[in-house]
Amino acid sequence: MAPSKASVLSVLVSMVIFLSTNVEAREFMVGGKENSWEVPSSPSQLNQWAQSNRFKVGDVLIFKYDKNADSVLEATKEGYESCNTLKPLKEYKDGETKLNLERSGPYYFISGTWGHCQNGQKLEVVVMSEKHQSRGITSAPTEAPAPVPHASNSVAGLHDGFWIVVVGLGSLIVGLLMA
Repeated sequence: MAPSKASVLSVLVSMVIFLSTNVEAREFMVGGKENSWEVPSSPSQLNQWAQSNRFKVGDVLIFKYDKNADSVLEATKEGYESCNTLKPLKEYKDGETKLNLERSGPYYFISGTWGHCQNGQKLEVVVMSEKHQSRGITSAPTEAPAPVPHASNSVAGLHDGFWIVVVGLGSLIVGLLMA
């Protein structure tokens, strides 16, 4: 027995809704430019950058740094406040760390190089809850997210692909309804 038009339409609409919720993910170059994961000129510089952006679940932070001289540690709030590098939640040393923000709430990052955190190389990022995202409660960032040089990984590429899928599914739906 062939599936009904209504069941096919329901599946297609569900796919469009699912895809549209994932299109909004963005990539953020930490500090707004390449190689900003270093001791800043002002101790609050990295956090001022973070506060000027609105992060959502699914967004990606990109840390670029000299892997021979530095690292990124994900820390607890206490580890962040005290610059404790001894017990990180996670440690990254690859020089181009991409971290997916998988949950709402605060994330804390510090440099793994002794003395850097104490001189301001630390970052607190607060990810909005999905409840706030769905209601459209956002503040406009004071500066746009830094463009990511890898076009194949960029949101623009994902966005274009999304619209190709939407047009294709729309054509399929019209074809089913006309049959």
